[in-house]
Parts: sequence; structure tokens; C-alpha cells
Amino acid sequence: MATTTLNSKGQITIPVQVRSTLGLRPGDEIEFVDLENGQFAIVAATYSVERLKGMIRKRKVIVSIDDMNAVFALKE
Repeated sequence: MATTTLNSKGQITIPVQVRSTLGLRPGDEIEFVDLENGQFAIVAATYSVERLKGMIRKRKVIVSIDDMNAVFALKE
């Protein structure tokens, strides 16, 4: 069993064996799942692609394919 120590800031280092098993890399998020018996499970957080919705703004001006082709025709 892997163990670690809580530091004064409330932080822990996840042992390499646990990181490897969970496939964790720097910057990954983890979730602590309450098992309701005084124990928690550590789970690698995975998200649906739907989480990305809204990250890219829609263009204010809609450009048609004909308009795009016209621009490229000017460059030839």
C-alpha cells in the first residue's frame, strides 16, 4: 500500500505507483469521492467533450463560402 504525508499547507504528494496506475500527468485533475464510511477514493477526473462548449466564441460576422472563395481568388 502506498502512503504519503500531509504537509503544513494541506498538500500531499501522490506516490508514483498511484500516479502511474491512474495515468496521471502534471496538470491533470483528480476527484476525491466520499465513500460515506470515513474513506475516500481518488479518481482521475475525466470529462465529456461537452465541457469545452463555449470556450471558443462565435464569430460576430458570418462569412459565406462564396465570400471566402472571393478572397482567395483575389490572392491568385
